[in-house]
Amino acid sequence: MTEQLSVQKCEACQVGAPQVSDEELPVLLAQIPDWIPEVRDGVMMLEREYKFKNYKLSWAFANKVSALAEEEFHHPAILLEWGKVKITWWTHAIKGLHRNDFICAAKTDKLL
Repeated sequence: MTEQLSVQKCEACQVGAPQVSDEELPVLLAQIPDWIPEVRDGVMMLEREYKFKNYKLSWAFANKVSALAEEEFHHPAILLEWGKVKITWWTHAIKGLHRNDFICAAKTDKLL
């Protein structure tokens, strides 16, 4: 687990794949310190809000995240607003966090 998250690739994840363990969680979060773990409806997710000077810059960033999602075949929730974009990663198939979510969060940060 010494390789930087941002250079790793997502793996295919199916129902039944293991969620990130309680031991792994703080180690992985330390590599993406601007991301906040949120629990909604009993599902842990990673969330970060990015701020921009206007809607056009927000939109351009949301498009970059969309391209990343297609490249990794892992898709976040994207909330696009004037001057900000909120990204939420989690793995739908396992209703929680998988290593893929941390990889994509790290890669999202690199898009700035």
